[in-house]
Amino acid sequence: MRRRRARARPRRTRLLTLFALVLVLAVSTAAADIFTWTDDDGVVHFTNIKPRGKGWKKLSQAMPERGSKASADRGGDAVPAHDRSVERFHRYDEHIYEAAALYRMPVPLIRAIIRVESDYDPRVVSAVGAKGLMQLMPAVEGDMRVAAVFEPRDNIMGGTRLLRILANKFDGDLVLTIAAYHAGAGAVARYGDQVPPYPKTRQYVRMVLDRYYEYKTRDSAR
Repeated sequence: MRRRRARARPRRTRLLTLFALVLVLAVSTAAADIFTWTDDDGVVHFTNIKPRGKGWKKLSQAMPERGSKASADRGGDAVPAHDRSVERFHRYDEHIYEAAALYRMPVPLIRAIIRVESDYDPRVVSAVGAKGLMQLMPAVEGDMRVAAVFEPRDNIMGGTRLLRILANKFDGDLVLTIAAYHAGAGAVARYGDQVPPYPKTRQYVRMVLDRYYEYKTRDSAR
């Protein structure tokens, strides 16, 4: 994975530091607006403080629908999905709710990770061996005590346990938790507990946040 340092920011954006957004992970449905802006260097900025100036958009307005693939930084495109039925999006609800309750993680976040990582296909394998619904790497399988990585319940429980560990490590910061799930906790720590300046990690965070708020809004409307 290539790494590069982000360029110095203009003084006027100092208070809107990239991804300086702390959201406590809870199962509540309280929503907060997030705004995004891409500068001339192609760097994406996020803030939960309503910004002034042109170019800022609410997150839900800024991100169109995207196709879902396994994490690019952990192995490129996934193999073609086998399960393309609409029913797949709710086929694993029982396991998602069980994992959310056990590890006190938001259901919409687990759904968002699964959608972006595997598009709800439990048989997806990336080029470097990330597997299943939540695209668990072999080392994670062992650390999270996943006995059968292609079994949906085992995979979801293992992936959600990892999310809980990352959320604890980064004090409930939603953005950093998502970034660490993709790039690793060590990468986030090396950049001063900020999202690493990896384009694919930044894109991944945006995609997961997009889905997260989509599912959260849908759940709260029920």
